[in-house]
Order: sequence, then C-alpha cells, then structure tokens
Amino acid sequence: MLNERDLAAHQDCESCPIRHRAVCARCETNELERLEEIKYYRKFEAGQTVIWSGDRMEFVGSVVSGIATLTQTMEDGRRQMVGLLLPSDFVGRPGRGTAAYDVVATTDLVMCCFRKTPFEDMMQKTPHIAQRLLEMTLDELDAAREWMLVLGRKTAREKIASLLSIIARRDATLNQRGTEGPLAFDLPLTREAMADYLGLTLETVSRQISALKRDGVIVLQGKRHVTVPDMSLLLEEAGDDADGGVFA
Repeated sequence: MLNERDLAAHQDCESCPIRHRAVCARCETNELERLEEIKYYRKFEAGQTVIWSGDRMEFVGSVVSGIATLTQTMEDGRRQMVGLLLPSDFVGRPGRGTAAYDVVATTDLVMCCFRKTPFEDMMQKTPHIAQRLLEMTLDELDAAREWMLVLGRKTAREKIASLLSIIARRDATLNQRGTEGPLAFDLPLTREAMADYLGLTLETVSRQISALKRDGVIVLQGKRHVTVPDMSLLLEEAGDDADGGVFA
C-alpha cells in the first residue's frame, strides 16, 4: 500500500510503477504533462466501494496498487464476481455515463484517476492514448473469453492453477521480470474471494491449494505468500499453453 510519501513520489509519471503498462504507456513528455493537469490519486481501504453499478462516473483511471473486484447484482439480490482489476488495469469507460458494475476494493487500493470529461477530450486529440486504450480493451475481451473456458470447462484444480498463473504473470510483468526461474508473489485474494470468483466452495479451494503445494507446484509461506518454482509446471496444471495464453 502506498503511503503519503509514496503518493507524492508518484506524482511524476516517469516514476510510476505501472507506467509501462498503463493507458499512458505510449505518451510523449508533452502528453504526460497534459495528463498531469487532470489527474489525481485516490486511496480506498479493503472492502470499500469505489463505484456502485448505475452510479454516474465522474472519473476514469488506472489501478496503481492493490486489487479490486467487478461484481454484478441480479434482480433477486444474488451477486456474482465477474472480473478482477489488477495493477495497471483501467477503470471506467470513456463515453459511458454510468458504471456497469460494482467496483469494490478487495485490498487497500490506490488509483490514478483522471477527470472524465477532460480525459475524453484528450483522447480525441491524443492518438497514443486512444490506441493504448483500444489495445487494453481488446486484451480485456480476450481475457474474458478465456475466462469463460476456465469457469465452464476446467476442473477445480485447473481453475486454481489458472488464477495463480494469471497473478504470477501479471506480477512478473509489472516488475519487469521474466517468467524463467522461481516467481514469488503475495496472493491478493482471500480463499473466500477465490471461491466466489471461481464458482467453487471454500473447502474445494483450500483442498486444491493444499494439493498443489503437496505436489510441489507451489510453495506457500503462511496463507498468502506464494512461490512458483517452475512456471511451466503451473501452466501445465492450468491446462494452458507453454507461452502463458492471453493473461500475461
């Protein structure tokens, strides 16, 4: 979680930890200066709602640190987690007036926000932003289609392995590391949240994580710190291609 000193340091876009993956990744210096004029940071505590479905969106932005969930509520009150927002993911849709989903901070969350109307205006004048946002949207579409396979066809063990591989690859990418050799990361979701997202029971999640640990696919320290000794083995357990599929 970023403290006030960290937030002040990240006011400079060049030092931003998600700069190479965010919507501003291709911006030139003058374009970053224009973004600086319309951006601000917001912090949310774990469990806090960022935006409710149907509420008017006054901002768009990128997750800097932490993780959030996208949740949809049915008419009878049932809720389903339909997506995760990891660092560098974009929140909100230019041109859309209201939020389509509830966005809730699963962990402490920091977002780099842009005032929506000025950002939409800048998109029209800055091809680098529009092109990058299009790429991110298409990646999100590919990931959503792949996730349909995870939820609809994969076994419980494959579902757990798939989720772990997604988080491991994203962490490696954000930290500009390769996926060769051991990968270590802190699991940002509780087992209850994993069960909700994957459509499994808590007992099944715990049992499958223990089985992956027992078989040497992962190493656990406590309940959250995960080490993947061999990424190719985890991907094999997930039923993915050796190149990691579309989630990297």
